[in-house]
Amino acid sequence: MLSLTRDFKQTVVERVARDQDFAKTLLDEAATLFLGGEPDAVRLILRDLVNATVGFEELSTMTEKPSKSLHRMLSSHGNPSMDNLAAIFGALKRVLHVTFDVRVIEAA
Repeated sequence: MLSLTRDFKQTVVERVARDQDFAKTLLDEAATLFLGGEPDAVRLILRDLVNATVGFEELSTMTEKPSKSLHRMLSSHGNPSMDNLAAIFGALKRVLHVTFDVRVIEAA
């Protein structure tokens, strides 16, 4: 049996701290999964990204949403509204200095 010696969330926090491109890739992955209809994965990626970047208290200030509510929204059983998700994505985009470029690829 394989035993993990490091906590995954701590690994993500450390990687984001030293690699801004990794943080941007996580945000891109969350957006892609959101558009692909994978809300459970989106919430968990956003939660890890918030913990690794701004933290929930600063996100609360940026989004004008209570920190406790943000924690609930991004939990495994959370159900954030579109407005709340847009606010969270917007805050993370500002923190990471990114923009989204959405392209539609038509199926053959």
